[in-house]
Amino acid sequence: MRWEQLLLDDAFTGGALAWVPGKTPQVGQLVYPAGGALDKLYFQEVNLTPDGDPQALGDPGHIQLRGPVRQVVTRTVQGESLLAVRSDYHCALWKVSKQGHPAPLQVLQVGKGATGISLSPHLPGELAVCSRSGAVCLWTPQDGLQQVYKDPETLVFWDPSPWRWADFTAHPRVLTVGDRTGVKMIDTKGPPGCGLLLFRGGAEASCQKGERVLLTQYLGKCGPEPLLPTVHLICTQFSLYLVDERLPLVPMLKWDHGLPSAPLWAQLQPPPRPGHPQPLLLGGQGGHLQLLHLAGEGASVPRLAGPPQSLPSSSDSLSAFPLLEPRSQWRLQERLKAPTIGLAATIPSSASEPVLSLFQLSAAGDVFYQRLRLQAEPRHHSRAPTASWTPQATACCSRWLKTLLEVPPTPPVWAAPTFSNRCLLTQVEPSKVEQKVPEGLRAAMAEGRLLQQRDLGSLPSAEPPPAPEPGPENELSARLEAAWEGQVAAWWEKQQGRSSGPRKPPKRHKRRTQLSNTFSSLSGRLDLSDATSPPHSPDRTSSEARPQPLVTPPSQELTQELWAQGVPSERQQTLRDYMAKLPVQGDAPGEVSSSLSQTATPSWQQTLQGGATQLPPRRNPPRGAALPSSQTSSFQATPSRQQTPVLSGSQRHRKKPRMGF
Repeated sequence: MRWEQLLLDDAFTGGALAWVPGKTPQVGQLVYPAGGALDKLYFQEVNLTPDGDPQALGDPGHIQLRGPVRQVVTRTVQGESLLAVRSDYHCALWKVSKQGHPAPLQVLQVGKGATGISLSPHLPGELAVCSRSGAVCLWTPQDGLQQVYKDPETLVFWDPSPWRWADFTAHPRVLTVGDRTGVKMIDTKGPPGCGLLLFRGGAEASCQKGERVLLTQYLGKCGPEPLLPTVHLICTQFSLYLVDERLPLVPMLKWDHGLPSAPLWAQLQPPPRPGHPQPLLLGGQGGHLQLLHLAGEGASVPRLAGPPQSLPSSSDSLSAFPLLEPRSQWRLQERLKAPTIGLAATIPSSASEPVLSLFQLSAAGDVFYQRLRLQAEPRHHSRAPTASWTPQATACCSRWLKTLLEVPPTPPVWAAPTFSNRCLLTQVEPSKVEQKVPEGLRAAMAEGRLLQQRDLGSLPSAEPPPAPEPGPENELSARLEAAWEGQVAAWWEKQQGRSSGPRKPPKRHKRRTQLSNTFSSLSGRLDLSDATSPPHSPDRTSSEARPQPLVTPPSQELTQELWAQGVPSERQQTLRDYMAKLPVQGDAPGEVSSSLSQTATPSWQQTLQGGATQLPPRRNPPRGAALPSSQTSSFQATPSRQQTPVLSGSQRHRKKPRMGF
């Protein structure tokens, strides 16, 4: 909703500036809000001279209200001047005497928020009020407040805007109710729900896509002799329509106004002279003005008497001011570009030449004045007339500019919306900051001169940043740092060395070293040069052709028994497997070394022969069977144990343990 208000702020629809006639045609009162919150209603008496600028008579009086003023409406009915004011949730009605003193009549409270008010041109003191809920209420001094219409939905099609507007018609008991989609006429004395569409936004009026109603106003009863008693003005963001009550839904006139901003104010003035067209003022929110001349009498169709004219805006007067320094020039430019929130005009009847006095109220609280000379036949050009300043106007603007520059700048009330967020930085106390400012810098700023080095004083020495505190070693940070420097391989080797530590040589390698030393010592003590082997036989040749496990000769087994005396028991089987794989050295197979035969006794030989004959037959594994390495070593060592002679005696030979690897 806030962003929609930035595009179109409809709070000041109708205008917050009004002209109240006084005791003479040249004297009247300007009624307008002022103050930071626009909650003070000012009454400034003004004298309109025939050939000069308006003069303010005395200091303005004001009334303090409880809310910002959004709309000010005035109407003179049967010699009584009435003043109505609309706020966000309140509406008030005053009666203004000829001397200019307002007397309050009624204060109304609108719970849902008021969007528009209108004064009746037929009965004095009759007021129509619209609210955001879609209700239209009528207040009269005799009957009080009564609701005459309510419809929360829009008239033609759906539109999210809650804006509603009501005005009077040529009949005292008929009102017009408008929203963004259209305008409808209702009878306050008829049953609820009855009415007739006066304007429909769509194909009937040749509306553009997205065109919406912004203002609807009754143009009758604007003078002693109204030229258009049944005509209504309807303004959109693109076009201007004139619609007659007697011919609804068919606009009599359509004109593309071409205003850069949305038209929210319109005022029809009485003809300055008999037979002259009526001037119609159309004002946009950005300060742009258009002057139209409507002609038509009696039953004739209203028409435009000449092309519309663009009038100077408040921002166009910037070139008439003296050139200032950039900051002051920017403040002046922003002040003149403030949005317009009110428009008022009057034509003094006693002037020799018809003159239109035009007043504009800006959101900053400034009232701008223009004085236009009206012509009987408007020229056929739409160029804005050039502005000429009188000496009095120049002096007045100089005083206003001086006062403006003396006042410190304040943030504008029409700033864009901001989104709230948490403050991440701590606020700095102003007192601490001011103590650090050198005296030379303050003097230079006060004089407004260029800063020099001596004004700043000695520059503070830059202190080195504190060294980071050593923390626990982070493996991930070290790895990322090494990867960034391209040294991942070195980091990995370092981690491997740190995690594993100094390793001991494998036990297997140590055992092999001891075995090799043992075998070298054994080979030095044994002499197998005289060992003999049995003669060759056909059976042996056939058996050698088949793959069979190696069998250790008995002589070697005896020799091994002699070796085992100095070898630990857990390594004896390893020595047997190793000696079984050694090639036999001798002159003839089957012969036994003479030294060994001499060492062995005859009883040993008999026992050996008997034990050899009693051995069970050896079982051969099936062909193609694969055995594990551990089983292979055991399988090769089994024949040696089977052929080992059994010693005679009471002591049984103890079974030798084996390693099993």
